[in-house]
Formats: sequence, structure tokens, C-alpha cells
Amino acid sequence: MEEYSIELNYNLEVDENDVTSFVAKVKEEVPSYSNNKQVLTACFNAIDLTTLNATDGFERGELFAQRVNEFPQKYPNLGNVAAICVYPALVPAVRETLEAEGVSVASVAAGFPSSQTFIDIKLSECQMAMEMGADELDVVISLGSYLEGDLFSVFSELQQMVEAADEAAHVKVILETGALPSLKDVRIASFLAMEAGAHFIKTSTGKMEPAATLEAVYVMCKAIKEYHEQTGRMVGIKPAGGVVTPEDAIGYYLIVKHVLGDKWLTPEWFRLGASRLANNLVARITGAEVNYF
Repeated sequence: MEEYSIELNYNLEVDENDVTSFVAKVKEEVPSYSNNKQVLTACFNAIDLTTLNATDGFERGELFAQRVNEFPQKYPNLGNVAAICVYPALVPAVRETLEAEGVSVASVAAGFPSSQTFIDIKLSECQMAMEMGADELDVVISLGSYLEGDLFSVFSELQQMVEAADEAAHVKVILETGALPSLKDVRIASFLAMEAGAHFIKTSTGKMEPAATLEAVYVMCKAIKEYHEQTGRMVGIKPAGGVVTPEDAIGYYLIVKHVLGDKWLTPEWFRLGASRLANNLVARITGAEVNYF
């Protein structure tokens, strides 16, 4: 069998001491923003409101969309979430119901969450999700191939999925950082995904532990910064999995702010994948108990 390889012309090393020091400083900074309504609202506006349960049905998709539709009437000063993220089968329910301006429909796809299926199935699922009305696709790298050192297969599959989206949908590539052996691997996987054309790189499916961590997101943001400096192309960042409290969200917000700058702090380039976070942020902002979503 002919072997293929891919060359990444970036600095692939990670300074662990730098990561530890930076994350410690961010943790110290978080409490000073705990009641900053501007930052809390920005985090709320970055949310991909997510439901990925085996029990989800058409009515669940409709309900999610309807709650998002009605949110500005109940909380007129908070804007809205960035997207609703569901399984492919629920995309039609969300698309048909969603009326809220500026809110995208996102679908996990390509054999989510394990990515353990044939490439033709992955591509077909991406295309079908788009045909059903998805604006964004969240796909997972082939972890098995990555862990075996077959970086070309990881790259090739991602590139085909981005091409299948045909620029009509943004593709968020999930690295499943908790399954990667080291922070250096997080950096390598980040560059692989960006070289393949990813519009966003995302930490986790939320189906494995550990999920998102400040350390992984810092390494990913540093990779995005170097990639942007070399290519001029902006790539977004999406921490997801275990992002529950306002303090969790603020920590990721501050990493993006310090490493990438304010230009990245809009829903176009910064997302938070979460289900419980939305209620918790609104509660903190309003000072009242919230169980809206």
C-alpha cells in the first residue's frame, strides 16, 4: 500500500510551563469579571445551545427553536444565542420552527460522536444535514487514525468534509482534546484541522472526559494565532463540554481576549457549546433564578 504523509510547517512544540503560568493568571482574573454584565452577555451571545440526547425527538427540536424565538420578548436587552445545535434528524424541526434573527442551525454530523464510520457515510451525512437546513456542521476528527500516527487520513477526511459543505456551511472540527495524549497533540491536531479548511476548531463532543479545559483552549488559541499570522485566514474557537457556570465561560472568554484579541470575541469567531450554561448566565445577569431553556 502506498503511504502518504502531511507536513505541517509550524512550530509544533508546547511550552508546558507557559501553559501552566498563563492558565493560573486567567483563573486569578476570572472573579473580577463574575458580575460584569457586558462580558456575561457576550458569553451568552456566543452559545451554541445544544441538545444531544438519545431521547431527543422532533418535538424537542421544535421546543428548543420556539424558546429561542421567544427569548427576545422576555429578555429584550440580552440579544440571543448564536446557534441551536442538534443531531441531523432534528435539523428539519429546528429549521421549520426557528424564526429568531441571527441564530444559526448547527448539526453534529459525520458519525458524531465517535467518527467511526465510512468516509462516504460521513460525507453523505454532512450533505444531508445541509440539505435539511443546517448552516453549520460540527464534525469529529478520526481519533483512531490520529492515535495511530496516520495524520494524512485525518487531514484527508476533514478536507473532504469541508469540501462537501461547499462553503455553504461553516465546519467546526472537534479535536476531542481529552482523548489526545498531550498538549502537543492538541496543537498538532489544531493545525491539521485548520490546514484542512476548518472554519472553527472545537475542543470536545461532550461525550468524553475530560472535555474542555483552559489548558487545551489556550494551546488551540495559540495555534490559531500562528496560523493566522502565516496565512491571514481567521479561524474560530469553540470550547464545548463541561462549560456550565458563568466562571467557566469567563475563563474561555479571557483566553480568547488575551491570545487572539477582541476581534475574535464575536459569535462569528467565538462559540461556547453548552446546554446548562444559558440559564446560568441569564440568572447571573438578571439576578433572578432562571429555568428558561
